[in-house]
Amino acid sequence: MAPLTLVIGTKNYSSWSLRAWLVLRKSGIPFEERLLELSVPSFDERISRDSPSGRVPALIHGSLHVWDSLAIAEYVAELAPEARLWPESPADRAVARSVSAEMHSGFAALRAQMPMNLRARRRVPMTEELQSDIDRVRQIWHELRQAARSLPEDAGPWLFGRYSIADAMFAPVAARFATYGVPCEGLAGAYRDAVLSDPQFVTWRDAALSERQIIDEDEAGEPV
Repeated sequence: MAPLTLVIGTKNYSSWSLRAWLVLRKSGIPFEERLLELSVPSFDERISRDSPSGRVPALIHGSLHVWDSLAIAEYVAELAPEARLWPESPADRAVARSVSAEMHSGFAALRAQMPMNLRARRRVPMTEELQSDIDRVRQIWHELRQAARSLPEDAGPWLFGRYSIADAMFAPVAARFATYGVPCEGLAGAYRDAVLSDPQFVTWRDAALSERQIIDEDEAGEPV
């Protein structure tokens, strides 16, 4: 197999890069990462070489360039079927793809008002739209974890028992809940804690904590 390179943005802020990176780490496929600082003058010129959309992440595999986190996740799942990055049951796969696509295309208030910021502990004003997004995330987590409890005990703490692309899609949301002090109890809270303690997520977060770049527009709200 030709080597893979994942082009990502600043780890403290780039939620979409985190999603693709987690999928690759969970796949077991070796890859190199190329980090571009976001919101600097050289970014547009550098990312244009690798991503037709002009955004991170982008996956380079030989002459192939794949952009967009969900497209990268699907491609990696095909490269590494043994990693079982989607649930085995057709019904569970359909639901996993549904919640992943919902995360991919929705939750506009959550994205805008609570940007990912792993280094910070901050508070932002609560709006009706933001509260609705938060409630929907907690509902998804609760319902899927409740259903997963019927699986064998060794299935794991994830939305569908085993880790899947759906978990990678929601990892930045768990990070946002920690940053902005969003209450999360019961099954949803236990799931958030599992995401935040996952070794791959911790590796990414530790790297983010060592970064020095500050992007003012992503420093939402007030410090706690």
